[in-house]
Amino acid sequence: MYKLFVGIDVAKGSSVGHGLDGTGETLFSLAFPMDGEGFSKLFDAIKGNCGDLSEVLVAMESTACYHINLFSFLTSKGIIAVVLNPLLVSNFAKLSLRKTKTDKKDARTIAQFVMIHKDSISQLSVSQDLQDLRDLARESESLCKLISISKTEIKRLLQTLFPELETICDPSTKVMLDFLQEFSSARMVRVANPKAIAKVLKRRGVGTRLTYAAADLIKAAQNSVATVSPAKELILRSKVATLRHLYEQRHELMTALTDYCKASMIEDLEIVTSIRGISNNTATAFLAEIGNVRHYPTSKNLIAFAGIDPAVYQSGKYEGSGRISKRGNRHLRRVIWLMTTCVIQHNETFRSHFARKRQTGQPYKKAVLSTAHKLVRVIYSMLSQRTHFREDCI
Repeated sequence: MYKLFVGIDVAKGSSVGHGLDGTGETLFSLAFPMDGEGFSKLFDAIKGNCGDLSEVLVAMESTACYHINLFSFLTSKGIIAVVLNPLLVSNFAKLSLRKTKTDKKDARTIAQFVMIHKDSISQLSVSQDLQDLRDLARESESLCKLISISKTEIKRLLQTLFPELETICDPSTKVMLDFLQEFSSARMVRVANPKAIAKVLKRRGVGTRLTYAAADLIKAAQNSVATVSPAKELILRSKVATLRHLYEQRHELMTALTDYCKASMIEDLEIVTSIRGISNNTATAFLAEIGNVRHYPTSKNLIAFAGIDPAVYQSGKYEGSGRISKRGNRHLRRVIWLMTTCVIQHNETFRSHFARKRQTGQPYKKAVLSTAHKLVRVIYSMLSQRTHFREDCI
């Protein structure tokens, strides 16, 4: 199918491309700048050595952000391009006894790797739409981490300014963020008008009632052992404003991610969310990372792609399995963990499986991973057969 294999060693300023034919003979090797002129130079070299672009397979290592523009350029020209895990190429390069390392040699090594593994590697190619979906999912994941950090910092400041508050309520809820924006310490609560405090605590448009009242906060502030620190009060208000902004950004991103997924893979989304406990948010992130399920011959390949397969060590008569390999997609591994913990809580099928593993003496994390394997196998089967979840069929 492929007649030209191109390996590209990507760098910030300039990169190196190396082309091989089906027999491994070098067709071209060139250095080019990472700009429009350089991209055109690479495209001309590819086009000059293979007129049919469908017979070209280009590979490059994942290099943070530097490979993205080149990848987009090549795919827009109709060329099949894949982004490789650097660990795979590094291990492949170790097969050579020579330790020579140059950009040209690295580009040739990538081309040789993709030529040898062309049948499996070509399945890693993704469309620009799927790449955009992944970018949204990973940015949302990044925001979740920032939100977690901001919550921790707010709680740390409150241990000085109003330590009793955390025993009454969760400081990171929307109503409490509004409260802390106005009254950022026990000192400010003590001198405030009780009516003003009660007004801030009103939750407009929310049906649930608070489990605490303004009087509870005032009483706690009057008996507080807090330290008076105007500087920390200012910092706390800044942290609260940051957290509120992060909440808004995450909501905007998740809305866009769900809409994007509904537009491109609505059937897949409906299949995955048919499992009780899996929300649109986690389902869209999961689908963004795996792409087309047909890229994985079996569910074991998908499990390995996520890096939750056991790392087995065997030597002589000894055979043991340690921790999971963690050699796959860390973003997918995270979302599978979140999905698994949710289905354990809300889905009887997976809750029973988890309970059985715990009863046999497995530690919590090992039981969750066992349930994760079962969940991935079920989802893989559902997506492959285009069926929705039914407990009586599990």
